Amino acid sequence: MKKKLIEVALPLDAINKASVREKSIRHGHPSTLHLWWARRPLAAARAVIFSQMVDDPSEHLELFPSEDDQENERQRLFRIIEELVKWENTTNEKVLNQAREEIWKSWRYTCEENKDHPLADELFNPDKLPAFHDPFAGGGALPLEAQRLGLEAYASDLNPVAVLINKAMIEIPPKFAGQPPVNPESRKQKGIDSRKWKGAEGLAEDVRYYGKWMRDEAEKRIGHLYPKIEITEEMAKERPDLEQYVGQKLTVIAWLWARTVKSSNPAFKHVDVPLASTFMLSTKKGKEAYVEPVIDGDNYRFTVKVGKPTNAEAANSGTSAGKRAAFKCVMSGTPLPYDYIRSEGQAGRMDARLMTIVAEGKRGRVYLAPTPEMENIALTAQPEWKPDTLLHGKCRVNVSNYGMDTYGDLFTPRQLVALTTFSDLVLEARERVKKDALTAGMKNDGHTLDTGGTGAQAYADAVMVYLAFAVDKCSDYWSALCSWHISGEKMRNTFGRQALPMVWDYTEANPFCDSTGNFIAMVNWIWKTVGTTPANEIGNAVQADASVQNISRKKLVSTDPPYYDNISYADLSDYFYVWLRRSLKDTFPNLFATLAVPKAEELVATPYRHGSKKQAESFFMNGMTEAMHRLAEQAHEVFPVTIYYAFKQSETEKGGTASTGWETFLEAVIQAGFALTGTWPMRTELGNRMISTGNNALASSIVLVCRPQQTNASIITRRDFLSLLKNELPEALKHLQHGNIAPVDLAQAAIGPGMAVFTRYSKVLDAEGKAMTVREALSLINQTMAEALAEQEGDFDADSRWALAWFEQYGFAEAEYGIAETLSKAKNTSVSGMVEAGILASKAGKVRLLKPKELPADWDPAKDSRLTIWEMAHHLIRVLDAGGETAAAELVAKLGNKADIARELAYRLYTQCERKKRANEALAYNALVQSWPEIIRLSKEEIELPEGQTQLFKEG
Repeated sequence: MKKKLIEVALPLDAINKASVREKSIRHGHPSTLHLWWARRPLAAARAVIFSQMVDDPSEHLELFPSEDDQENERQRLFRIIEELVKWENTTNEKVLNQAREEIWKSWRYTCEENKDHPLADELFNPDKLPAFHDPFAGGGALPLEAQRLGLEAYASDLNPVAVLINKAMIEIPPKFAGQPPVNPESRKQKGIDSRKWKGAEGLAEDVRYYGKWMRDEAEKRIGHLYPKIEITEEMAKERPDLEQYVGQKLTVIAWLWARTVKSSNPAFKHVDVPLASTFMLSTKKGKEAYVEPVIDGDNYRFTVKVGKPTNAEAANSGTSAGKRAAFKCVMSGTPLPYDYIRSEGQAGRMDARLMTIVAEGKRGRVYLAPTPEMENIALTAQPEWKPDTLLHGKCRVNVSNYGMDTYGDLFTPRQLVALTTFSDLVLEARERVKKDALTAGMKNDGHTLDTGGTGAQAYADAVMVYLAFAVDKCSDYWSALCSWHISGEKMRNTFGRQALPMVWDYTEANPFCDSTGNFIAMVNWIWKTVGTTPANEIGNAVQADASVQNISRKKLVSTDPPYYDNISYADLSDYFYVWLRRSLKDTFPNLFATLAVPKAEELVATPYRHGSKKQAESFFMNGMTEAMHRLAEQAHEVFPVTIYYAFKQSETEKGGTASTGWETFLEAVIQAGFALTGTWPMRTELGNRMISTGNNALASSIVLVCRPQQTNASIITRRDFLSLLKNELPEALKHLQHGNIAPVDLAQAAIGPGMAVFTRYSKVLDAEGKAMTVREALSLINQTMAEALAEQEGDFDADSRWALAWFEQYGFAEAEYGIAETLSKAKNTSVSGMVEAGILASKAGKVRLLKPKELPADWDPAKDSRLTIWEMAHHLIRVLDAGGETAAAELVAKLGNKADIARELAYRLYTQCERKKRANEALAYNALVQSWPEIIRLSKEEIELPEGQTQLFKEG
């Protein structure tokens, strides 16, 4: 079958930049629909699926006979991808249609080529694109982007929370695409029925309306638990800053609580002393505020002070006494060790005291001392239900030590009342939606959403899903594990990381305020996302075990499997499952049949489930191999399968640094019957970030491009494998460099063509007849890559070859003149000549290379009598740093095609820096290569050179 673009080249830098930018996008982004961990960026998913379906130009010699023709066509496809990955083009139909047309073009070529195939009618219908499937759908980015590109999207996952997220993104919106909203407010608007409601806009509008109804109804029922606070003259006497609010009732946005235990000092054993990690409330300049405990007889109370604390150290540390002592008694200073606090918590004697009330003022937060009334109101809340599901795994690690063993223990009584009230209102809202839908003329077919209905009942179920998501999002902000962000003056949600942290001084949000954590904010996140879903093709999301599923048959597959032992999705998602199940168990009886999320079959290497690390790894390996095997067997034969893997876990061993999870995963993929044809590092971190050496660990994920291994694959020896690597890898490296892959990503991308050689054969045998391991293969690939990069030095002049060898040893540091002179003889140059060339400083028996910033700003390559590649590269770095890409482009215009060799040197120098752990220099070389496409583009524009100057080297 024809090679696809992803098997040859990608505009990786553009994809990575768009992925990074996406992290700052909020409203309308699918990640705001419902929390899921380790989502893939939409930009990466869109680019991968597109390039997975589009032919590489080298496969169409009749259209692109020469390498130059092929490269020009690749660049055209790159420009499509560069536009496709931009966030602002997510719903740009012009850009999307251009991408869809390219997909169709390649597909029709394929159909024509296979019209005589025995299964042509089944596999090669020129009027219908193949469907897409992701068997580890998770947060749903991949199925969503497949649907956006015009494919029917199928998503499956073992986790019911993930399945529901995928239903909400790819299955529900197309069912009701183009329909107007049914709520009475919208129906009263003139022309509502005649207006063109695109996609799921009508559905989104109903989510907004009924979400607001829930909020208003909840406030009628439980608003008394969240009263405003009146500012009195007495309060203003102690706090002059409150005078402007006297007589006003301010909306409380949060209540800040401190957990308490009985004092360990016998003299104060009746006192519940606070466990406060800090007494600071705000560290914003000019808005500083803090809590000050006041000892009052044999007890204490909290006051709030504004301004900088007189004892900043005490305010910052609260009652914390350091790691060993944990906390100290506010009454006596007696240590409260963790063991003591744990025993109190497990005995049910841990409580809480209200420490601060945070209200909304005219120009920011108003911090107020607690009042008995406010504390009593919170304590009077009596929830009728709370989730009694036990915490599992990583979710137990911190909190269960202190007596919190069930999910219900993670919430205050008032939070439980709020969550159960809103959960009940989800059910009531469904009935209102159904009634209004019937009034609006929707059919009453009696079928639910779960049974495939599209009438009033199914529509009510659909709106209900999104409203249940709003409650779920609230649970992330309405727990006793939320904290207060003192520099940002706002609350932090529960899942700041992939675990449940123990929070000593926690924040309780007001559902009915306008600040962080309010219910309407959650509804707004959701309806804005629903309105931007593609809703253009059929979508289907089901619960299925990836190791036994048959959904992938004859489909395009791209998937993001669990990452070895990184994240226990099942443990974490129970937090949300318990609330979803309360509202939706009757709507989706099969999906919510169990009391908790299924865990035993989850494909992660979790030792606590399997008895040991070794058994956990074996479980992961066997299960992942079986899951990959099903993909190798079932996926559509025309397209490669793409698999994401997080490259994060590393361990140091005698042989160097290795990644157990990465190698185990690669082994599973290969044993499943796949051959690798590409590996692409996809980054969502900042482009100039560098982490250590050897592994390219900064890649947040690697996309493996796989084809089923040939059934008649032969066996070769280690010597043959090495010979093939040395023959094929240098050309592949040049291709990657020509595609402007960043130096930081080069080693990881080179694994693709290297592993393509390794997996082309059924086995690679060493001298003793033993099969080569993945680790050994990776080692040889890295070794061959280093040799190939070294061989590129043949294009460099003698001075640059000397500088490269010197830099390897000394960097920009000084060393002995004699050593430099000896090396210069071997490189056929001289120290004095290199001083004259302007790359070296020599003084008092010492020499050193000049740093870019030391090079002359008025350098003119046309007047340089001893021009070197080294100079070119470092002057480019200098001008890029000082004047940006425009200044660098002016210099490139003067250098002409010699500039490309300077870029090759930057690749080589980056590799040296990475190996030597010279992070600062590495960033400069990486930045030059990453900016290269824009520099070249600018250099080709009309640049007016100073009078008398011409381009130094003509193109061609």
